Amino acid sequence: MNKLSSYTLILFVFTMAIACSEKKDTTAAAVNNDEWPEMDEFHMIMAESFHPYKDSSNLEPAKVNAADMAKLAEKWTTAPLPEKVNTDEVKANLEQLKNDAVAFAQTVQSGDTTKIGESLTSLHDLFHKLQEAWYKPGKEGEEGHDHH
Repeated sequence: MNKLSSYTLILFVFTMAIACSEKKDTTAAAVNNDEWPEMDEFHMIMAESFHPYKDSSNLEPAKVNAADMAKLAEKWTTAPLPEKVNTDEVKANLEQLKNDAVAFAQTVQSGDTTKIGESLTSLHDLFHKLQEAWYKPGKEGEEGHDHH
């Protein structure tokens, strides 16, 4: 076999290997199952809002972040779900989170600190249900997420 035939054969085999390989979905609907960026984004604002209240009854960060929490909850609800959390329960909890975040923003407008604190705590607890769905042990090597 001459050099040209060898190169042609190698090129042909290489081209066939690429052509026959599994195609990856590159559409917007394709979601990385190792990440849930909308959850992480909401988590940041929830932590900035809830922990000052939990630690020292400071509602100011929550009041300041209320409208942004509602926007992020809306964004999260409309984003594609990673496969491991693409369930009716998670979808229902996301919809509830969106509604509760809007209600929280409205409660902030009332100025009633007791109701604001209760609403924030309820929103935080619902967020943790969603987080638990993501971090729950299930696959080999996965560990749950513990948040204090």
